[in-house]
Amino acid sequence: MTTASIIDGKEVAAGLRARIAARVATLPFTPGLRVVRVGDDPASGVYVRNKDKAAKQAGLDSATLQLPETTTEAELLAVVRQLNDDPAVDAILVQLPLPRQIRAETVLETIDPAKDVDGFHAVNAGRLATGQAGLVPCTPKGVMHLLAAAGTAIAGARAVVLGRSNIVGKPMAALLLAADATVTVVHSRTRDLASECRRAEILVAAVGRPEMVKGDWIAEGATVIDVGINRLPDGRLVGDVDFAAASQRAAAITPVPGGVGPMTIACLIENTVDAAVARRG
Repeated sequence: MTTASIIDGKEVAAGLRARIAARVATLPFTPGLRVVRVGDDPASGVYVRNKDKAAKQAGLDSATLQLPETTTEAELLAVVRQLNDDPAVDAILVQLPLPRQIRAETVLETIDPAKDVDGFHAVNAGRLATGQAGLVPCTPKGVMHLLAAAGTAIAGARAVVLGRSNIVGKPMAALLLAADATVTVVHSRTRDLASECRRAEILVAAVGRPEMVKGDWIAEGATVIDVGINRLPDGRLVGDVDFAAASQRAAAITPVPGGVGPMTIACLIENTVDAAVARRG
């Protein structure tokens, strides 16, 4: 038995943010990011503050528009359309979750696809699925950076993605497929889930269930990327993978926290700059 090497998301993200800041310094304009937040969900608040800080450190023109919990869907759509039309804004991110009176899918589809730095618009999802250039969801994009940093060979590898959400699972599978992995998507209805996971040379877990993936679900020498972040009743943060047990079998593994999370914010900054350059030339 070996103990896995730890894939340090904080370190990889810091390197990526430094490269982005150097790139921004060479541009003849300042990329503009606007985050729209409705209500005061505490978890979203921490995340938005971290985004804002990282964006400003990279040299972006970044601001958060804070709207009250009682904002109607029509009012939010009006704000989004205003940002779509603002030439100083290159990137729009509407923070989820939204209050119950607002349909998230309607809001996301209203964002200009060229400014959709979350990569959730159907146009960007379609481009990813068909191998065209577009804005890619930040978390799966961050996972690809982590696999590269770990030196994991993707081409020809058996990759298993646990989870089928539009935010992580589906775009993750598309990115791995584009990198020539042989990809299987598994989920809560998959028969003999443990056996499917054991076949993976690359396992990406994104189901949102604390420590669901047990140590004996991991193949010897696999690379394990844990996208989950779950708070236990005792206050501890854990991933979707039993880290201690999985570390005894995997060759490389991401911790929680400090793995995928920092990469999501770094890739948001990267997407903002990419969107700005594509728009402004």
